[in-house]
Amino acid sequence: MSSFLAGAATVLAFAPAGVFPLAAATFAYLIHLWMHAPPRLCFWRGFWFGFGLYLAGVSWVYVSLHTFGGMPLPLAAIATVGFCAFLALFPAAAGWLQARIPASNLVRACLLIPSAWVLFEWTLDWILTGFPWMAIGYASVGWPLQGYAPLGGVYLLSFATVALAGLLWLMVHSQRKAECVMGIVAIVGLGQALHAVQWTKPSGEPISAALLQGNIEQEMKFSPQRYAGIFDSYARLAESSGAKLIVLPETALPRFYHRIDPAELARLEAAARSNGGDLLLGVPYAQGEDYYNSVLTLGVSPQQSYHKRHLVAFGEYIPPGFGWVLQILHIPMSDFGRGSARQPPLAVAGQRVAVNICYEDVFGEEIARRAADATLLVNMSNVAWFGDSLAPAQHLQIARLRAIETGRMHLTATNTGITAAIDRDGRVLKFLPQFAEARLEVAAQGYEGMTPYLQLYDWPIVLFSLLWLALFTIRARFIR
Repeated sequence: MSSFLAGAATVLAFAPAGVFPLAAATFAYLIHLWMHAPPRLCFWRGFWFGFGLYLAGVSWVYVSLHTFGGMPLPLAAIATVGFCAFLALFPAAAGWLQARIPASNLVRACLLIPSAWVLFEWTLDWILTGFPWMAIGYASVGWPLQGYAPLGGVYLLSFATVALAGLLWLMVHSQRKAECVMGIVAIVGLGQALHAVQWTKPSGEPISAALLQGNIEQEMKFSPQRYAGIFDSYARLAESSGAKLIVLPETALPRFYHRIDPAELARLEAAARSNGGDLLLGVPYAQGEDYYNSVLTLGVSPQQSYHKRHLVAFGEYIPPGFGWVLQILHIPMSDFGRGSARQPPLAVAGQRVAVNICYEDVFGEEIARRAADATLLVNMSNVAWFGDSLAPAQHLQIARLRAIETGRMHLTATNTGITAAIDRDGRVLKFLPQFAEARLEVAAQGYEGMTPYLQLYDWPIVLFSLLWLALFTIRARFIR
């Protein structure tokens, strides 16, 4: 039970509370539970820690399944608990793995446990299409450790966080307290010093940008009777802006692009052209028998498109063999096609914009691959699916880290919030309150240049972690 409570308390280290030192404390407690326990016990302690972390941190999945997906309450509750229990298997496996490798307290606390944790966090990035939402590295945004992000991304931050927790545990349980304090100061101090490094440089002059937040209720968004009002809301917001780049949220117009009245598209395009710029429109797009969750451009630049690549399982596509889920969930357009992996940035408003849609920005390596050729990041989301939960604040925190990793300004336009402009150092320059129809006007600065993360992605910290686990496994066999 104590490990479950420690995992649940860790959620307070993430946004919106953002008490990062709590993560170091709860992980120090987890390390205490793991330190001299046998592998089987470490597995279960890791499971309950992870179950508490995910049940408290991503229980908003229930909101999308029941409140907006129409799943019966008992079934939605069972599905949410089952999903969190599945995610908890990864911390459990990390605990089991580190316990199988003989090592000293110092090595275990500061190398083996951080390596095992990072390895299984990274596994969540890609297995079954991936769900790396609660990677502990995100909690360090806004704190000194974020300085490591341009070097190795979120998983390097996770390693540093767990290693910091290991040093805290050693400081309490060993005689070498001075050395532990020096280690803590070194990790935190280097992270703070890295804040001063400017990995990228400005590209041209800032452009004016407008991010539109329509605040359309999710339960009403796909009602045909509401379409005219939805279009009029966004058209008015666009026409009252003088920005060179106007950004609408994901599926802002809930109608296939080819079924939208040409006069309506012309009205949006005229709003962009009157400013000598472009508009990014989130809209479903049909191509042959396939349809996509897409972004299309309107304005002075040639028309371009981006089709979402990383789809949400059961929300945007149905895995093979799970078609029966559609009989339970009532989610419109829940079987999109997958966009190409090689889609160039959109050349609009004098910038090269790497667009990503909704939770695509949870996948740092995928964003990095597209950001290298771009000067600006733009995320277009509809997190109304999760209501008034932790999800929007957590999503904004993730977007902040993507800006730091890539050295690019990140604009995020959402339906119900949190719409925001994020500088390359992760600072939120401006944002709109949730659940309000509004327009956010910002000066968007493009950047060019390469952070180490843009060149090497997650591989250095993943291979580093694998190396330590392999070396001490081999060492143990030779000693035997």
